[in-house]
Amino acid sequence: MQLECNQGGSHSVVFDVCAWGFGEMSIKLYELAADNADIRFSPHCWKTRLALAHKGLDVERVPWRFTDKDTIAFSGQGKVPVLLDGETSVHDSWAIACYLEDTYPDPPALFGGEAARAQCRFVNAWADTVILPNLAPMIICDIHANIATQDKDYFRKTREARFGNTLEALSANRNKDVVRFRALFAPVRTVLAGQPYLGGDQPLYADYCVFGMLMWARCISDIDLFPNDDPIHAWCEKLLDMFDGMPRKAACAA
Repeated sequence: MQLECNQGGSHSVVFDVCAWGFGEMSIKLYELAADNADIRFSPHCWKTRLALAHKGLDVERVPWRFTDKDTIAFSGQGKVPVLLDGETSVHDSWAIACYLEDTYPDPPALFGGEAARAQCRFVNAWADTVILPNLAPMIICDIHANIATQDKDYFRKTREARFGNTLEALSANRNKDVVRFRALFAPVRTVLAGQPYLGGDQPLYADYCVFGMLMWARCISDIDLFPNDDPIHAWCEKLLDMFDGMPRKAACAA
């Protein structure tokens, strides 16, 4: 089966994986894991995991590590999340969200309509290009400390090249950096002042785009991102209790 996902001009990469011998199966999600395989910490994988829970879909969660490139070679690339739904493979969290909404259209809706999907794409891009690069340096040493031994050299080399500094230098001023990080959430606070979720009365994928970033830190670091009197903290507390408390019960390194 081949399926093109509506992403406002681009499309997900979908592969026929019959030749790999998977056959009929339940949905599988390949997720980034720490040395302790129970700890799944990728922000993009969290977006997908929350989207699957929102749609009420059962999924087999498969632990994956940075150097396990061969394990997901069937997807044609080397990053997670990768969703395997029968004979269909989809990678990239946004592409997966579109695939889930289009392939499993029964309520609850993940975006809330096509106009809302287009608006959510902005929220997703904001989270990826503003929140992620400002959060990563603060937790980068925690990630390195908790990943599998075989991943440590790869992680250090690629991240130090990406950020142009050592891991230790990147996280050296995180007590000051976290103050600036909190300020980035001003637009989220503004929205939450008038409604309980970014999606309105109920959380939608727009909430998961941002919350997935914060689950990244929660699962792999002991950093305290928001004080208890911050509206972002209250919003997170509600989302932690979603899906019978699945996010709150997630294994954490700290």
